Amino acid sequence: MPDPTPLPGVDTDPVITVVGVGADGRLDEYAAGLVEDADVLLGGRRHLADRPDVPGQQRLPWPSPLADGLPALLDEVRGRRVVVLASGDPMVSGIGTTLVRLLGPAAVRVIPAVSSIALARARMGWSAEESVTVTLVGRHEARLLRELAPGRRILLLTSGPETPAVVGELLTEAGHPDATVTLLADLGAASESRTALTASEWASARATDVPALHVLAVELPATHGSWRTSSWAAGLPDDAFEHDGQLTKRDLRASALARLQPAPGQHLWDVGAGAGSVGIEWMRAHPACRTTAVESHQERAARIARNAARLGVPELTVVEGRAPDALADLPFPDAIFVGGGATCPGVLDACLAALSPGGRLVVHGVTLETESLLADAYRTHGGELTRHSVESTAPVGTFTGWTPARTVTQWAWSR
Repeated sequence: MPDPTPLPGVDTDPVITVVGVGADGRLDEYAAGLVEDADVLLGGRRHLADRPDVPGQQRLPWPSPLADGLPALLDEVRGRRVVVLASGDPMVSGIGTTLVRLLGPAAVRVIPAVSSIALARARMGWSAEESVTVTLVGRHEARLLRELAPGRRILLLTSGPETPAVVGELLTEAGHPDATVTLLADLGAASESRTALTASEWASARATDVPALHVLAVELPATHGSWRTSSWAAGLPDDAFEHDGQLTKRDLRASALARLQPAPGQHLWDVGAGAGSVGIEWMRAHPACRTTAVESHQERAARIARNAARLGVPELTVVEGRAPDALADLPFPDAIFVGGGATCPGVLDACLAALSPGGRLVVHGVTLETESLLADAYRTHGGELTRHSVESTAPVGTFTGWTPARTVTQWAWSR
């Protein structure tokens, strides 16, 4: 077969070419030519087995684990015409994304097929504007929980036949057993199927009855159920968090996050994290936000992880240790919250030193010693020094009166 005609605007001499394959296994003439002309064909065993044999062509399946073995595999095939087979659109939670990150965009040519997400939207009649996609491929299923809201439509890229049962359990435990979960299997293939059950029904389903290749479409009821943790605005109710009293309370948490200013892709250090509430709400602000919570108390560190999973941000990193030593090897932050331990020698200096231009620091204190430290920091560095006193109503005999919470001093500073 002659060399395929280059696509307009596409680099004709990449290091590697990634070809998307639909569930029916068919390729258009251009993609088929690339595959037949390759010296080396990489892909999953199923994709490789589906392609007709080509004399002299080497076919190599992905190593396991992929992340550890991929660099060596690419070194092995360097300098040859390499084509990768992938499912659907390789840039939707696929190998295309991995290769671009590893080799750079100029070295990777991607020829996508119709993605499973596009097919799922078409089958459900959901537009891109009124639905959201969450990938669970290689990720914790609890990521779904951040997206729960009345009437929400969620498409889940799944990681195996056990996922529908796990998703059903999560939704049921979150108070939405009647959410509709539709399993769309083998999209685009002759064996395509569709099964719609409630979350509670899926929770008891057997993984052996679930096709391995599928997308889950989750539709939440418009009004029924508990939606107390569905908002992404700062200041979830205090009882949304499991805690032992070491918790940045709702009003102070909202104030701190307003000054920390979560932004997509940015990283927060939550130092002396307690229940992890500030770091958790930072991550709930956007799926690309990241948090490292530092907590010296073993039981509290475990509690932070439980809170993070239950509130839909299971990728939050918990470091068990005491600042400032525990901060030494952490990825650099864009913002830092110190909810406890500010008076420990070296903590404040380490936090100030870690921030690059544009970085934000918020420190809370409830003792005279911490307040004095923050007043000195304000005189030296500037910023904003405020005191917060919150009162809430409580019974006073047969009447109602105000009960004050402990006053908190807050220092907020930007480099």
